[in-house]
Amino acid sequence: MTVIVHISDLHISDDAFEEEVFLQAVNEINKLHPDMIILTGDITNNGYYKQYVRAMKYLEMFEAPLFAVPGNHDARNLGYQTFEELVGERSWKLTKDGDFTVIGLDSSSADDNKGHIGIPQHLWMERQLDECVVDGGFSIIALHHHIISIPQTGRERNVLSDAGDILKTITTHEVDLVLSGHKHVPNIWKINETLIVNTGSLCSNKLRGKIANSYIVYNISDDTIEVFLNNVGGERFLFGKYRRKY
Repeated sequence: MTVIVHISDLHISDDAFEEEVFLQAVNEINKLHPDMIILTGDITNNGYYKQYVRAMKYLEMFEAPLFAVPGNHDARNLGYQTFEELVGERSWKLTKDGDFTVIGLDSSSADDNKGHIGIPQHLWMERQLDECVVDGGFSIIALHHHIISIPQTGRERNVLSDAGDILKTITTHEVDLVLSGHKHVPNIWKINETLIVNTGSLCSNKLRGKIANSYIVYNISDDTIEVFLNNVGGERFLFGKYRRKY
């Protein structure tokens, strides 16, 4: 079984970041011994260089391999350049055991809250997914912006601008999981054979109503995908259980 932890929207800064909550989350996640952690953006709140430097010290506390894509807050103030310097490539592909692929996409634009993938990155994603279809492996897409509107988030202003094109490619290639953040509200949609999962904010104080800081854990076996929603320092419950496609 493969265990993946999905975190997002840390918003590390002097005003939006809750350090105590983050340290509690680190303790909980390290005890799970996941195979990997996927961070879907907004590591920082303003994209400042000093915020990135601070963030890297916090992220080193996680014991599992961590892979991140940038969010709209990360791309501010030349933060898209700093991300590449301190975190890594903004778009990437990783494989595990030859039959498990994760593709990270950069949906951010400099100093713009709206999400956009763009034609070059879209074509690159399609080529990677073509290989996944041929190999018959498990596939995951990770990006910051949501591609489908999320309940309990108010007026929709910045869903991915080319969401329709991206959604078509994802569903026609039967991607298993799409992981996003951005809205700070956990949610699951299932379209055809694809699960589209949004996680909440791990440790910021930018929360909606009574929604708590949270992260998601995926237990992926040969037969099923179990999705657990974990409130930091609180309840853990089964968010959804699905049979894997064949």
